[in-house]
Amino acid sequence: MNQTRRKFIKISSLSTIAGISGIGLAFSSCDNKDQIDFDDNNKLNITGVSIPSSLNVTQGGTITLTGKGFKMGDKIKLTSTLDNDVSYDNSVTAVSDSTVSFSVPKELTTGNYKINVIRGADDLLLGAVLLNLMANTDIPDIEGMTIKGVVYSDGKGVPGVVVSDGYEVTVTDENGIYYLPSLKKIGFVFISIPGNFEVINEGKAPQFFKRLSNNTSTVEQKDFSLIKTNNENHVVIPLADWHLANRNNDLDQFTGKVLPDINAAIDQYSADGTKVYALTLGDMTWDTYWYNNDFGLNEYLPYMNMLNSPVFNVMGNHDNDPYFSEDWEAENKYREVIGPTYYSFNLGKVHYVVLDTVEYINSGGTVGTVGDRNYNTVITSDQIAWLKKDLAAITDKSTPIIVAMHTPLYKRPSLDANGNQVNSYALDNGGTLVDSLKDFSTVHVLSGHTHINYRIDDEANLMEHNTAAICATWWWTGRNGYAGNHICKDGSPGGYSIWQMNGKDVQWRYKSIGYEEGYQFRSYDLNEVHITASEFAPNTTEEALVPYAEHYSQKNVNNEVLINVWGYDSQWKIEVTENNNKLDISRVNTKDPLHIVSYDALRLNVGATPTGAFVTNDTAHLFKVTASAPDSTLEIKVTDRFGNVYTETMVRPKAFSLDMS
Repeated sequence: MNQTRRKFIKISSLSTIAGISGIGLAFSSCDNKDQIDFDDNNKLNITGVSIPSSLNVTQGGTITLTGKGFKMGDKIKLTSTLDNDVSYDNSVTAVSDSTVSFSVPKELTTGNYKINVIRGADDLLLGAVLLNLMANTDIPDIEGMTIKGVVYSDGKGVPGVVVSDGYEVTVTDENGIYYLPSLKKIGFVFISIPGNFEVINEGKAPQFFKRLSNNTSTVEQKDFSLIKTNNENHVVIPLADWHLANRNNDLDQFTGKVLPDINAAIDQYSADGTKVYALTLGDMTWDTYWYNNDFGLNEYLPYMNMLNSPVFNVMGNHDNDPYFSEDWEAENKYREVIGPTYYSFNLGKVHYVVLDTVEYINSGGTVGTVGDRNYNTVITSDQIAWLKKDLAAITDKSTPIIVAMHTPLYKRPSLDANGNQVNSYALDNGGTLVDSLKDFSTVHVLSGHTHINYRIDDEANLMEHNTAAICATWWWTGRNGYAGNHICKDGSPGGYSIWQMNGKDVQWRYKSIGYEEGYQFRSYDLNEVHITASEFAPNTTEEALVPYAEHYSQKNVNNEVLINVWGYDSQWKIEVTENNNKLDISRVNTKDPLHIVSYDALRLNVGATPTGAFVTNDTAHLFKVTASAPDSTLEIKVTDRFGNVYTETMVRPKAFSLDMS
């Protein structure tokens, strides 16, 4: 597909991940130590080196590492993994049979460092470690306050950081100290990471939270370390509906097709130093198969950790434990494995809020029995109360607010008799959420759940972006022996979004897996779209296929062309010309024919009834024109709200097939 030069500007990168001589390096809160085996170039005869992933250190303190063969007179060199020009040479201060010690450099700042030992002309890389410069955490108790702590960076307290237990919200004082009169109901205390800071990651998951006991008579101290960075300009990649369950060869599809595409996008934007973060939008797993296939949240983590960026998670309805019929108990596994079900954080000048919009009912669920997995879509009153407190801490109401949640705020839009879009709430208390956000001038709601794309800007200050799934149609169309494509119920290719934040400026686009970023629509020559069982499902009957194929089961000779623009919103423009004459364009609410033959027909072909939730649905981001002849060439021009132009010279007749683009 041809396109003009895009105006979607790359901005600056990835944060905390690096690889050094085969040693994986990441900010981590784990204290696990792996003994390192050196190759034959180890002329220093140093053995048994064991370096933790992170060490807490203090100014004027000492760093001690495990290892044999060190000598007095050795130099230990620390080099920042982010900037090779930042390094510290340190003399060994003590050596034993199994350890080596050296002083913490006076100018040291918190960060990841390569560790080299130098002896004369010989230089040996030992590995890498996160050195976390501690603050003074000796703070007194205060009557009635059950949680206290210090939020610090480079050994100094950071003021103005929002801290919460999910109910109460406070802000750190000038010394970075906070207190909370907490009842410890959700089992966490968490910070809203301030802009231009990051936190330690465990795997790829940012550790912005600490776990609490349920003992309200005990004062617990929970301190947080922040790592200075520059994420004023950053990229966020929302990833909706993974549905990993070890079925439909989903794990092979994920690692073979989806993961390389996402990581290529992450690497593309991080190449110039831009910070990149992934944001799941729920349903990373599939509750039906937690126990049948032994694949739940713990099994999801290794796949999450394959991403080349930090990952913030959102809980979906399928991320609940199907053995429990009470919402809180069903969420316990998520809290145990992932963390809080709602929280907030800041990247640069943008404030992000993660909400849990699922009230799990799961009728009939009990230990050993998977229930009906039914649920309500609602934001609990406790969350709404917390949200208002969280937002109240933001005094600049021009701050862009990004709300991430699984189920959508609005239903899939339809069209009235005049072709105007009709919108209504999907969330039971959607109006309450909208009202909670009314003071902010720029609000974007990111949702998933539907496995389709649509965007709604009903409010002057708020726009919802329902994002299609990275699993497309639950991994069916790419399954071995099926269509060999990756397509969602509305005809969107399976994919994800790329959001670029430049200060307060926000831009976005949908990225189709397996395609360039400029692939933003697909056109159909409806004269060639004739869906019959003989061609697309020879093992079934025309009678069985017609209810799914609908009007496509009849031959069309009207010279019509259908255009699916999956990223469409009210500020996009679609233009079609034939022999330099503009054609009239009508917006239609109908089905995408490629999905019908990629899923519905092929399920019928193997004697199965297409799953109701998976079948092709009507979509309102389809546009139709009528040409004057069956073989004329059309020029299609689609312009998005940011001025990016996407074009196709459509030579007709254009064949209709499973592998068309």
